Formats: sequence, C-alpha cells, structure tokens
Amino acid sequence: MDKAAIAGTGVFTPDQVISNEELVASYNAWAGNWNDAHAEEIAGGTVQPKPMSSEEFIVKASGIERRHVLDKTGVLDPAIMHPVLPERSEEELGVMAEMAVAAAREAFARTGIDPATIDAVICAASNHERAYPAIAIEVQQALGLGGFAFDMNVACSSATFGIQAAADMIRSGSIRAALMVNPEICSAHLEWRDRDCHFIFGDVCTAVILTRLEDAPAGGWEILSTRCATQFSSNIRNNNGFLRRTRDGHMADRRDMLFHQEGRKVFKQVVPWVSDLMTRHLADNGFAASDLKRMWLHQANKAMNDLIGAKVLGRAPTRAEQPNILQDYANTSSAGSIIAFAQHSDDLPSGSLGVICSFGAGYSAGSVIVRRM
Repeated sequence: MDKAAIAGTGVFTPDQVISNEELVASYNAWAGNWNDAHAEEIAGGTVQPKPMSSEEFIVKASGIERRHVLDKTGVLDPAIMHPVLPERSEEELGVMAEMAVAAAREAFARTGIDPATIDAVICAASNHERAYPAIAIEVQQALGLGGFAFDMNVACSSATFGIQAAADMIRSGSIRAALMVNPEICSAHLEWRDRDCHFIFGDVCTAVILTRLEDAPAGGWEILSTRCATQFSSNIRNNNGFLRRTRDGHMADRRDMLFHQEGRKVFKQVVPWVSDLMTRHLADNGFAASDLKRMWLHQANKAMNDLIGAKVLGRAPTRAEQPNILQDYANTSSAGSIIAFAQHSDDLPSGSLGVICSFGAGYSAGSVIVRRM
C-alpha cells in the first residue's frame, strides 16, 4: 500500500477587503432605514426594531477584524446588502473554477509538481454555483489535466474530507496524485442584514496537492492518518436548494434560504465533540497531545478554537501552537484550516507533528495527522 503526502498548497485571496468599520456602517444604515420604515409597528409593539452593530461586538463575538470578498460594493450598499457578481455565459469559465485555477497554479508553482501527474481533481466546498456539470471537471479542463474529477460538499469540513478521499485513493494505488481545491464564496450565502451573523464570512480559495509519499518534494507532509465523523444537526443550516420554490416556481424570499445557526448550541455541542475526536485520533495512532507542534483548526470563531485547543492540550495553546488567521479572513468555511496550514507550516522542522482539523454544519468534522518530511 502506498503512503500519501501533502506536497504543498496554494491560496487565492480576493483583492477586495471589508473592514469591520465599513461593515458596521453599512449594516447600521440599513437597520436604521428599516426601523424608520417600520416606526409605527415598532411603537405599537407588533415588531421588534433591528439592533445596531458595532466593531466591539464583532471582535468580541468572533475575533474577526476584516474579510476578503469578491464584491464589496453590493455588500456595503444598504439598498442591496449582498455581493453582485455578473452572470457569466456558459462558454465562460465559472467564478468558482476561476478561483480554483488561480489557487492550483500557485500550488503547482510552489511545489514544482508536474500537472501531468495529477490523476484526480476534487472540488470540495460548502457551496457550489451550480448542480452540474461539476466544478471540478471545469477546473480539470481549464488546467489541462487528465484523469477524472468530481465535486463534494461536507460544509466546513469539505477540505479535510477531500484530503481523506484523495489520500485513500493514493493509498489504494488507484491514483498517483490529486488536486483538491476549495473555492468558497461564502459572501453569497450570508444574510448581511442579520446583526448576529453579518460579520462571519469571507471569500477565498485554497488548493492542496496530494501525492504518493515517494513523489512528494522535500518539506512536504506525510499523512499519517485521517479520520472523519458526522452527526446530524440542524443548528447550522442553509435551505437554498433546487427543491425550495414557491407555488409559481420562484425562489421564496425567506430567511432560512441563507446561512442561519443556533450559535450557542453549536458552541456547546461542537467543542467537546471535536476535542474528543482529535484526542482519540491521536491516541489511536500512538500519539499524545504533547507530541503536537501545531494545530491548524477550522477558522470559525476564536473562542471556540481557543477552547478546543485547550481541551486537546490540557492547557491554553500558544499562538505558535495554534495559529489564527480568522482576524484577516473571517470564516472561509472549508478553506480556513488550509489557509492556516499554508501560512503557518513552513517554519516547522522535519519530524514535526501536526493536525489539520475542521468542523461545521452537518455536524461534520475531519482530522488529518501529518508529519513534516
């Protein structure tokens, strides 16, 4: 049986940035307009006023300070409050494929891996711009790759599940190498008019090249073990699917058609579940938490990450042990842990042990134990 390795990564980051200051000003303008328009109902007690947001509230609730997006103009316009992305013809490269191609090219350039050796492309993301044809096949064609390609969606755990799928194929000998991409346009499924979540998400794309261990370049990461877990919960949900239509066939303007969650329940349930998954995964492979040099966790909420890290290590993790990119990128769904890995792994020496871990809607969680070559 072949062993698998992460040869390297690439990250595509949109140029446009929304600061908390800009976001608060936009949201508060919309909320003020809404409250003015519903002043009589508010005075009569039949509706509740929209609460105001603040930079202090956002940082305390999440640790987020800014986020990258594909379109900030639409998001910051109080009359629109969502990204406005031009519709592309069927002959043009899709926006997710465009992001993925950029991230993949960076990964190929950084690793020196020959694209001709890629036998599989996996597009693993929490949202897809269409049902079919697969985004992964579009990426495959745009990059001139051979083999096969397919899409998968496990929400915020899509990347770690994608790594396990690719690693398993390499281990079995069915492929030599795989490209796994995570184009996340989270700004399009966020309700920017909801004060409790209007700050959460950003856009980005990551790419991971996986190869046989013998083909990985120096400085790559051997994949020692992978583990995935799921447990059904509606506490994080998005009902925007092709079956959701009104009687006349149009999409309903309903709050549940976009991202929504029961944040307190998620925090209470996911933290112990993920901590136990990581701890058991390490123990089952003969490792103790003290063996870890670094943890690259899903970037959703700083307080959640801090608590998971503390539960795994038995003490508060240092910034070096558990790097955080949340303040600059916000929650980028499946791409978050890969951004952290891409930006905070080159400094570790050969033999260093680490864990890439994701968790999110489903519930879903993925743990990948790696060791620097």
